[in-house]
Amino acid sequence: MAEHRSRRLLRLHGRAVRLHHRLGSWGPLIGGLVALVTVFCLGVFGYMQVEGWSFFDSLYQVVITLSTVGFQEVYPLTRDGRILTMLLIVSGVGTFAYLVGSFTQVLVEGRLQQYLGKRRMQKIIDSLSDHVIICGYGRIGAVVAREILAENVAAVVIENNPEIIRILDEQGIPYVLGDATADETLLAAGLTRAKTLVAALTQEAANVYVTLTARQLNPSIRIVARADAQGHSQRLERAGADQVLVPHLYGGVRMAQSVLRPTVTSFLELAGRSGTIDLQMEELQVGEDSEIVNQNLIDARIRPRFNLIVIAIKKANDEMIFNPQPQAVLEAGDTMILVGSKDNLDGLREIL
Repeated sequence: MAEHRSRRLLRLHGRAVRLHHRLGSWGPLIGGLVALVTVFCLGVFGYMQVEGWSFFDSLYQVVITLSTVGFQEVYPLTRDGRILTMLLIVSGVGTFAYLVGSFTQVLVEGRLQQYLGKRRMQKIIDSLSDHVIICGYGRIGAVVAREILAENVAAVVIENNPEIIRILDEQGIPYVLGDATADETLLAAGLTRAKTLVAALTQEAANVYVTLTARQLNPSIRIVARADAQGHSQRLERAGADQVLVPHLYGGVRMAQSVLRPTVTSFLELAGRSGTIDLQMEELQVGEDSEIVNQNLIDARIRPRFNLIVIAIKKANDEMIFNPQPQAVLEAGDTMILVGSKDNLDGLREIL
């Protein structure tokens, strides 16, 4: 019997802890409101039972008693009624003072502003689609976010560090405060509507978990994950990552290419980002309703019309055709890799 009672107490304590964690800083305010409503209802019920008054008369008596306005009683009170009134004043005024203190604490600590800001941010995220979710805003995630946002592509950052969240808020970058490995956090970032997810967390095990969870929640999303070593890429690929990158390995390769082929590296950097020369490398997909679908490169007249160079064509079956011949046919779902000015690329994008 004692053991059963102990287990029951432990379960109740666990529920109380979970409820407190869920309510967070709003717990005292909600508790004060519940207590005040309880005192109000018990007061109305008490006057109806003790004095035999109607509901409206009892309600009026409770209102003037708790508000301490000092109006005269509805009817002369009996001895039991006076005792009830004294208890009502002590409990009601004490509860109201606690409620005012809790609300003042929420205002002073800025929790109300944080709550309203969080709701406003969530509305912005809910309006996004085909965006990029970046898990982690560390050294790698910050660079990824900067490059993506520079291309005017919508992105949402998931981060659990309050200091970083403050920076994101100042910069106006959409964010979700929470653990990226949690389902509810990923869903709050719009995972079901997102186009790509970048797992750039510091711990590789967390990236594996994020990749696995994201793949289950959205099987069609493209996932790019960060690994600590090249030999660890397979576990991320098995978890569902479409592409796995090792940052220090990639950086080392770029540095080596800068030594061996500096001109080529400079050209790729110039084509990969906006610079002094209006040159950009872009990938554009041929849609089913495009005016150049099922046409070869000669008939499509991409070079004479838009002054763009087609470097490669990635077919829908992932076959890559480098330096395609003029007779190469553009089919629906094909992705062209082109080099040219931004305005010309935008012109071609309009007909695709």
